[in-house]
Amino acid sequence: MENVVLTIHLLLALLLIGVVLLQRSEGGGLGMGGGGGAISARGAATALGKITWVLAAAFIVTSITLTILAAGEGKTGSVADQIGIEAPKPVAPEAPAANDLLPPAPADAPATPQKAEN
Repeated sequence: MENVVLTIHLLLALLLIGVVLLQRSEGGGLGMGGGGGAISARGAATALGKITWVLAAAFIVTSITLTILAAGEGKTGSVADQIGIEAPKPVAPEAPAANDLLPPAPADAPATPQKAEN
């Protein structure tokens, strides 16, 4: 059911984009637009406007339907729980050992330091 509504929702979105792009700009939002004139495409604009309103209303209805369907499932947990993978447990970092704080010895250095002579 959810896949059918989602498919309809996507088709409505594409149709809505197409119908909006077909309409003529009359608001002059970018400084351009129709200047009226004797011959006007007002009849086509009203038909496209009505189609836009119908598609927009259907788009909102499918959006609300998808929200209700998703909330109705009420799944709690993560995606990893659904596929059976255990989440790694957090591990506290270990303090570095005393030897790790010293710089590495050169390759030709003796294994044990020589005793200092007084």
